[in-house]
Order: sequence, then C-alpha cells, then structure tokens
Amino acid sequence: MNIQIFGTKKCFDTKKAERYFKERKIKYQLIDLNIKGLSKGELQSVITSVGLEKLINSKSKLYEKLNLSYIRSLEIKGEILLNNPLLLNTPVVRNGKQATVGYEPELWKAWE
Repeated sequence: MNIQIFGTKKCFDTKKAERYFKERKIKYQLIDLNIKGLSKGELQSVITSVGLEKLINSKSKLYEKLNLSYIRSLEIKGEILLNNPLLLNTPVVRNGKQATVGYEPELWKAWE
C-alpha cells in the first residue's frame, strides 16, 4: 500500500485519517495543502476515482470568492482546483489509483 493523505494540519478529519493509519501501523505520507497541492496527474487520478464535484468544498470562503457556483465547465473547475488546493474537501486519501474524499474508514479497510 502506498497511502497519501492530502489535507491541512487544522482539519479534524485529516487528523482522524492520520490516526486511522497510524493505529494500524500502515505507512502513509501526509501532504499539507497549505504548502503543496496535488499535481495535475494526481488530481486527474482522484477525479477519475471520486468525481470532481465531490472534491470541491462548496462551503469554503474561497469557493464564494472565486464565484465557482457560476462556472459550469468541469475543465475550468479542474484548473481552478489545481491552482487553489485549499478548495478541496479534506482529507483526500489516495492508494494508487483508488481515492476517497473525507473520513472513510470502511473503504480504507478494504485496502488493507
């Protein structure tokens, strides 16, 4: 397993995801979205796995600031998400080509 957790240090669900893998002694890599976002390939892989709409945090201030509710093009939304990683719902947990958004221990258990 090659687990990557994309989130922020202040996000409660990201901390819960870290604890989940730590308790099971599963190695993971935490990527802080305040420092670094997903690469284009990583983002595309996650979008393929979970869908773009599930990734976007429509409750964030940045979502409103960028007027994303008025943008219909998924391609443009993907580009905006690539340049603004704090728009992501967190945590985004990747295991190869599989991915989840949010705290999803039932799905992670199937990865073990």
